[in-house]
Amino acid sequence: MLEGIKVVEYATYMAAPGAGAILRDWGADVVKIEPPGGDPVRLFFRTIGTDLQDNPVFDFDNRGKKSIIVDTSKDEGQEIIRKLVADADVFLTNVRPGGLERSGLDYDSLKSLNPKLVYCSLTGYGLQGPDADRPGFDIASFWSRTGVARLTVPKGEELFANRTAFGDHTTSMSAAAGICAALVEAGRTGKGRLVEASLFRAGLYALGSDFAIQLMFDRVASTKPRHDQNVPITNFFQTSDGAWICLVSRQGEVDWGPICRAIDREDLIEDPRFTSAKGRRKHRAEVVDIIDEGFAKYTKDEIAERLDAQSLAWAPVQTLAEVAKDPQAHAAGAIVQTPSAKGDGSTYPSPASPVRFPGADDGPKGPSPAPGEHTRDVMGALGYSEAQIADMIEDGTIKVG
Repeated sequence: MLEGIKVVEYATYMAAPGAGAILRDWGADVVKIEPPGGDPVRLFFRTIGTDLQDNPVFDFDNRGKKSIIVDTSKDEGQEIIRKLVADADVFLTNVRPGGLERSGLDYDSLKSLNPKLVYCSLTGYGLQGPDADRPGFDIASFWSRTGVARLTVPKGEELFANRTAFGDHTTSMSAAAGICAALVEAGRTGKGRLVEASLFRAGLYALGSDFAIQLMFDRVASTKPRHDQNVPITNFFQTSDGAWICLVSRQGEVDWGPICRAIDREDLIEDPRFTSAKGRRKHRAEVVDIIDEGFAKYTKDEIAERLDAQSLAWAPVQTLAEVAKDPQAHAAGAIVQTPSAKGDGSTYPSPASPVRFPGADDGPKGPSPAPGEHTRDVMGALGYSEAQIADMIEDGTIKVG
């Protein structure tokens, strides 16, 4: 879908590289500019004492890209970026605004070189306001400051961290969508624009339904334990063989009867305590106990058959080990074979990008690059001579892999 689109990615860590990886899966040509020490995520496993050549965390966000290493603290390094941007379609960065402005790599400076450039800035908190230049990480900007961390934890329990890059990759999806929208406009008008994505705004959107309630009514319900749910039949229940099932009821009163039939409690279908949502809420602890008792009579497979027979919405609560073997994950294209960085032609399974385009090549376009693997080729394509490249290697402006 994005074949012929040139992306210059001046970013490290996960959120912005994740957006670049989505664009690359969808066909864009992505040149990743790394600092002299390489993207810090390359060290993700080394810091815990392993020496894996395949780094699934780095590889996931950087598969198929070209890597060049440039010291952008040097004037010559900044000039290399300007040359790359001159005929690019997209510039993607998570460098803080102050640093970009000091380097002459801010939006106003680069759009003068390339009016059709789509310039995506991905930051912790956006480009305006008192925290525009504050460092941002997903556990801070996406998880904590937005209220997600506090609202996710049941009332009275201690806070806990989000999982690795959960907020980063939610923001990656929003940034990729914004870039694609701006590319559509640029194709129509010939003019690019600034695309502003942030962990903070993506987190607020991800929590948007609750945030909308807060903004309207100046309050929002806390997250409650199972026996205290306002809608107790939308809940989690355990089977006789230890599996947990997420049961989801539809709006209105249509599912109480089917649930009673699924757990072999038809005697409760017309019980006046439970026939209305208001009644079930009043007696919610008792409702949960009744369904707990019903689920505990059946294995996971048995209750699954009974729930399906009543056309109820449900899902197993799975571990990632179980998801990796889930036939639906494979049928949905959610797991793709990615070329190994070993260069031996082998592949390994990895998460797919978030959207499928049936019939299109929307998967990994190659392995993740070695640090500076493509520096020499990219510099040559920009018109630098072998002598100039050698001089810049000598003075540390660039490194080759």
